[in-house]
Amino acid sequence: MNNYTRLVLPLLVTSILVFLRLFFGQTAKTWEGYLAYLPQINTVLIIIGFTWSALVLISIFKTLFLKQYDLNQADNLKARKIYTQINLLHKVGNFVVVLIGVGLILVSFEPIRKIGVGLFASAGVAGIIIGFSAQKAIGTLIAGIQIAITQPFRLDDAVVVEGEWGWIEEINLNYVVVKIWDERRLVLPSTYFLEKPFQNWTRNSADIIGSVFLYTDYTVSFDALRKELDRVLETTDLWDKRVKVLQVTDSKEHTVESRILVSAKNSPTAWDLRVYVREKMIEFIQKNYPESLPKTRISMLPNNPSE
Repeated sequence: MNNYTRLVLPLLVTSILVFLRLFFGQTAKTWEGYLAYLPQINTVLIIIGFTWSALVLISIFKTLFLKQYDLNQADNLKARKIYTQINLLHKVGNFVVVLIGVGLILVSFEPIRKIGVGLFASAGVAGIIIGFSAQKAIGTLIAGIQIAITQPFRLDDAVVVEGEWGWIEEINLNYVVVKIWDERRLVLPSTYFLEKPFQNWTRNSADIIGSVFLYTDYTVSFDALRKELDRVLETTDLWDKRVKVLQVTDSKEHTVESRILVSAKNSPTAWDLRVYVREKMIEFIQKNYPESLPKTRISMLPNNPSE
């Protein structure tokens, strides 16, 4: 079903309801019994029909607009930015349309309208009470709208939240879903990202640098490790040829820490590249420098050095 076909049904149903309303307009006033409720029911159905049509129309505009952007391209920063904004604005639009529709339905009932006028004087007090009781829900909703405007993160951004590394999978008005690297889902309220610090690895670019740490004995040859790193990276398409560094970053009592920095076009590719480089470098050390694997030294000295 294409975009325009989706709009045919709600418009057709709404048009029929409007036609029936106009056709039986004056005659309906003389109906009695259960028939007397039909005009009111017709009015409610017309409002529902217009609401339905508006929701479908908003969805069509969203789909047509997002067709211009491709999330699968290598540099998808702009596409992710637009997708994030449009998806959240779509949810806000749906919420407003449904809210207006419900309001019109309630106002169409004469008893409810009269009760509303009678309660208008106490609406201020009621509003304050409701505001206090629903302040968290309202705050979360406003936080979702604020995220859509300021965009501290976007769809598919690589983030570290609550000590977990993953990607932004869903951004809703009141909560955000983070897809953890091991397929778990971390669901957080929208207010979390405005109140607590988190790491965003791909905010300014889809490109990302990954790190690999190796721990070896002091006898390892760093020049040999660098040559092997060059060879490993030349054999894979995961590396984007921007960053390639091997540095000794720490020396401890029993081991030497070497850090490898490599770059990739996006965070999922960087993860695969880090795993690949780590495996190949460990295999190289095992085969060519087994004596340089981490070891514990024990010195067997006599108690009396003169003996």
